[in-house]
Amino acid sequence: MKLYASIAICIVVSLLLGTLLAAQAPAPNPRDIQLVGDRFKPLKYDEMTPAQKTMMDHLVNGERRGAGGPFNVLLRSPEMGDLVQQFGASMRFHSSLPRKLNEMAIIITARQWTAQYEWNAHRAAAAQAGLNEAIIKSIAAGKHPESMDPDETIVYNFGIELLNTHQVSDANFKAVKDKFGERGVVDLISVMGYYQLVSMLLNVDRYPLPAGAKPELQPLK
Repeated sequence: MKLYASIAICIVVSLLLGTLLAAQAPAPNPRDIQLVGDRFKPLKYDEMTPAQKTMMDHLVNGERRGAGGPFNVLLRSPEMGDLVQQFGASMRFHSSLPRKLNEMAIIITARQWTAQYEWNAHRAAAAQAGLNEAIIKSIAAGKHPESMDPDETIVYNFGIELLNTHQVSDANFKAVKDKFGERGVVDLISVMGYYQLVSMLLNVDRYPLPAGAKPELQPLK
């Protein structure tokens, strides 16, 4: 038992040290960031306006440490884009929901919009946060997962109903409120709302997947 306890302590300490080192890692130089886009030409830092440079600086110095995804598009409206990226960082990194459930809400939203890049990035994040691969694959297929724990079921039922019907029943509202409180209800709505915006930006841009990645999502019937 002492051996197992020592191993567990070592693992926890290693994870904490890794997190601390990552937090202390220097931010990348914004001039070194290679933006990506399709319909929206990838911008170079030296050709950006002062407002665009401000947004870019906030992105690379923030918790993302980068500017992948919708931000090349959002730079076209940099004052709004900077507010959006701050909102997104709050919803992604500081939600009151557990990370696994927050990522689950994100991939439910990506699935609804068939947002391939968003799905690719966050299905990996959901798995890393502990969401079962069978659940992820069921969501990808547009099917109700067969085996979810009670908290996953609460988030899934609320998210699917809201995205599909644009309404939420009393039962699903109560389930989220009873489990996560009123802030949890608002954070769940907000993370899905933010990633709907991200989905629209990515889909309109036709933002490409990383090299070697293949689209996993098929259009919903």
